[in-house]
Amino acid sequence: MAGLPWGIYTGPIDGIYPAYQDATGQSQNLLGRIALRPRTTWFGSWISDDAAERTAQRYIENVTGGNPDVLAQIAIFRIDPWEFAACHHPPTPDQQASYYNWINAFAAGIGSSRVALVLQPDLPFALCAPHRGQLALSLVKYAAQRFGALPHTTVYIDVGAADWPTVTQAVYLLRAAGVSYVRGFALNATHYDSNASELEYGAQVSAALAKRGIRGRHFVINTAENGVSWKYWQYHGPHDNPRVCRTRQDWPCMTLGVQPTWHVTNRRWGLPPDARRIASKLCDAFLWIGRPWLYAGANPFEVEQALALARSTPFP
Repeated sequence: MAGLPWGIYTGPIDGIYPAYQDATGQSQNLLGRIALRPRTTWFGSWISDDAAERTAQRYIENVTGGNPDVLAQIAIFRIDPWEFAACHHPPTPDQQASYYNWINAFAAGIGSSRVALVLQPDLPFALCAPHRGQLALSLVKYAAQRFGALPHTTVYIDVGAADWPTVTQAVYLLRAAGVSYVRGFALNATHYDSNASELEYGAQVSAALAKRGIRGRHFVINTAENGVSWKYWQYHGPHDNPRVCRTRQDWPCMTLGVQPTWHVTNRRWGLPPDARRIASKLCDAFLWIGRPWLYAGANPFEVEQALALARSTPFP
């Protein structure tokens, strides 16, 4: 990803760019802090198997403008059922077949395009599934192999955050999900932990993988909503849609973090020296994987929430 131009999505999927276009004055300036930055767009089972290939093509065309050297960013959230539903209902044979068809079609749509791909956000939900999620993890492994074989797609398997699975659990998940076929793993996609904490955790996971024979694995960190950082147990409210910070001194709350960048060691980000050293060796990028301008990070777009995020961020 380093050195490539990162494209910006200008379509309607996440709502932010159309809102930016329609706004004026200070509202447009604030919305531009989100709309004019590279963002990761999520794709999953709400897109039919038949539409998956064309959906990938259209999205990449929008982001890159047809320039093969521009990077697009994608999150694949395709296991069905997932999250808490996965704890009790593993994918049926029909759902498994649909998964394979969808992944094959979406991979065909990506083709030789340059893509940074985050695979299966919230992967640690597999730990609550029957048989430690072996079935679901085998499906993710297939996707890791399929996307990892594309010529210009860099894959990071999501493995939660430092305040979720232990390092041992993270290694189990990543090995079962096919991390040996991809560049590495993604952190903090749906959490609000600090970059310094995630860097330390990522280094531990990478080292633990190396001890199991999977060496050289790098990672990316989601910074879309951790401008004010906190651990999951420190917030007493809805974790998927916490309140937005009212000021830059407010806590605990949610606001935009470090803008998407591969310049992870920039002193502007306020990382302590140890964290910067880890970042220089192992962290490929800070990405906006999360979507805090959407209700519960999913749907629908919330313009007032987007404005509040842009007002309160310490990283304008």
